[in-house]
Amino acid sequence: MANLIEARALTKVYGAQASAGVRALDGVSLTIEDGEFVGIAGPSGSGKSTLLHILGCLDRPTEGSYWLAGQEVATLGDRELSRIRASMVGFVFQSFNLLQRLSVVENIALPLAYRGVERRERQRRAKDLAERVGLGHRLSHRPAELSGGEAQRVGIARALVASPQVVFADEPTGNLDSKTAQEVLELVVGLHEEGLTVVMVSHDPRIVGRCGRVMHMIDGKMASDSKDTGPWDEPPAAGEAARV
Repeated sequence: MANLIEARALTKVYGAQASAGVRALDGVSLTIEDGEFVGIAGPSGSGKSTLLHILGCLDRPTEGSYWLAGQEVATLGDRELSRIRASMVGFVFQSFNLLQRLSVVENIALPLAYRGVERRERQRRAKDLAERVGLGHRLSHRPAELSGGEAQRVGIARALVASPQVVFADEPTGNLDSKTAQEVLELVVGLHEEGLTVVMVSHDPRIVGRCGRVMHMIDGKMASDSKDTGPWDEPPAAGEAARV
């Protein structure tokens, strides 16, 4: 398979002065093939969400290179990044990020509105996806009228509506009870089994254990990658990271 994602020496520093700022990423390199299901694990503050936001074109690295589907995107401006997000990327957020004033179907259709898709076609595609994620009976409901699991299903449908090449999911089960989290995870697994490339961040080993490949991060560095080390069981201890 061809590499869909290729990143080299990604570094992200937060703060006015790079030398004195917070180094969230420290020289991370990786490749992800088209069709993979990749989990990014690690403790809070390890840099996994920062990495996902850069891979999902929601942020830029301070240093390093990033290619998405063969296009170098790390240095693109806001307009170009918006175009990439609209055409190639779906993003699922832990906090759902739904617009409270919009209905389920309107929230799902929103990315298509930004792309200039005609209203009737937006509605058709959004309704089809709502049915697919089990929300066909909730089309006119507002986010405040949904359970956490339903809200996340809306988020997943919204991420899929523009037919992206890859979906990035940042702790998609983090705000859900265990039963609902399992239901949402099964939905994501099913999407991957249909051929979608998925990159998912989670601190929960039970969640990332369902991924076909797991990267583990510590202190802004890539500590291990099951593609290189074999089946992933438990993350390495912090003191071991530098030796990987």
